[in-house]
Amino acid sequence: MMFPSPVSLRDDPLSDPFGERVRPAICMSRHVLGGRFRFESDSIALLEMVEAAYGGLPAHRLPGVSPEFHIELRVVARAPGDVPEEPAPVRMQGGKGLLCGVVDAANYLVLSPAQRRALIVVSEDMLAFPYHVRYELIEFAVFLLASRVLDLVPLHGACIGRDGVGVLLLGASGAGKSTLALQGVLDGMELLAEDSVFVHAETLLATGVANFLHVKDDTLRFVDDTTARGWIGGSTVIRRRSGVAKYEADLRARPASAASAPLRLAGAVFVSNKPAGDRAELLQPVPWELAAPMLAADQRYAAGHAGWDRFVSRITRAGIHELRRGEHPRDGIRALDRLLDRCDKPG
Repeated sequence: MMFPSPVSLRDDPLSDPFGERVRPAICMSRHVLGGRFRFESDSIALLEMVEAAYGGLPAHRLPGVSPEFHIELRVVARAPGDVPEEPAPVRMQGGKGLLCGVVDAANYLVLSPAQRRALIVVSEDMLAFPYHVRYELIEFAVFLLASRVLDLVPLHGACIGRDGVGVLLLGASGAGKSTLALQGVLDGMELLAEDSVFVHAETLLATGVANFLHVKDDTLRFVDDTTARGWIGGSTVIRRRSGVAKYEADLRARPASAASAPLRLAGAVFVSNKPAGDRAELLQPVPWELAAPMLAADQRYAAGHAGWDRFVSRITRAGIHELRRGEHPRDGIRALDRLLDRCDKPG
């Protein structure tokens, strides 16, 4: 594949493909997922996407050192040809210590975990798709670097909690994880993350990015508070690759909604579409012999990472449950509250 500019992970100032200096880059730092990320770009539009993702979030710190990462963001002109109506999905490639995520010849990312560096290249026309750039390139690069360098297990799921303790919400797309997370926030819980959770396997400390909640329109029928309905209903609407449209509600508009520090996991809960016969049947323990296979089947990507076996051993001992659907999401939150009550609080 021919790239429009050379791939470089060096400390040199930004330059064009012919080595000529361009206007100075702007640098900004944000503490994310236990590390400090330095973002460098001469594009205000790209730095605004970084700020949309990570501005105003609490700085989470994990046991051990807090490494520094460097991410360079560049804008290039697209080669002549048709511009797609929607960007193609990122395709992963790797070799010789590098990880590459390629959308097309003008939009890609290159990561070097050993150097704690990444280069993200975006074409000018791609700036018209800020959600795709932010979510599929910028956040993706941050997640990959943090998980590889800090030895974190990357999980597709949500996490809510209180008093330093959290519960991991797993399950298939559409099972109701985001609806539960929203209800938890409305009932005074803290959100650690709604889509991607990163767990330190030795301690079961979980971290994430509590920037947005993605809520489908039909979820609003469970929201009684007028202010909360206005907060969600007035949010930007994004469209997932699956075609599902969701409100992207910014949690930073609601103070104290984001977990101020990593949460120690009290266990994992598989959110199910199955209706519960009554409230006593909402939360059921998963037999220990089924727990590991369920986790592996639900988290195929994470199961291939270092630390997976340690994570499974510890989270299984903490407890795995299935949460069935009640008449209202608040029924599920009450069941999770009881689970959190049984866990010793940190300190």
